[in-house]
Amino acid sequence: MSRLTDSEWRVLTALWDSGDAALGEVAASLRPGTGWSRNTVLTYLTRMERKGLVTIDKEHYPHRYRAALSREEGRTEERRSFLSRVYQGSAGDLVAAFLKEEPISPQERERLKKLLDEMEV
Repeated sequence: MSRLTDSEWRVLTALWDSGDAALGEVAASLRPGTGWSRNTVLTYLTRMERKGLVTIDKEHYPHRYRAALSREEGRTEERRSFLSRVYQGSAGDLVAAFLKEEPISPQERERLKKLLDEMEV
């Protein structure tokens, strides 16, 4: 899967939140944050179906649209893409950069230590 665009994330989020939806429902949920017209949303949905990101149930009218991947699958792919592009695959460098820039609470620190211990790192 290629990296998702911001617009694709918006469409997928609308579908994840609804489970499945008709075009009008998707357009209505996206309009306040994007200003997109019904035709724009239809264009995105059609392109995303070709990319394998959306399924369209054409047996019903109006057609029903559903995300073809789970929210967690999308997040996993985005993390992998980001890690590869920005940190050349080094999860340690990524974590170190975040920890240098953003302090963590004692509870988060303990949770991180426990995770690393469980991973036997």
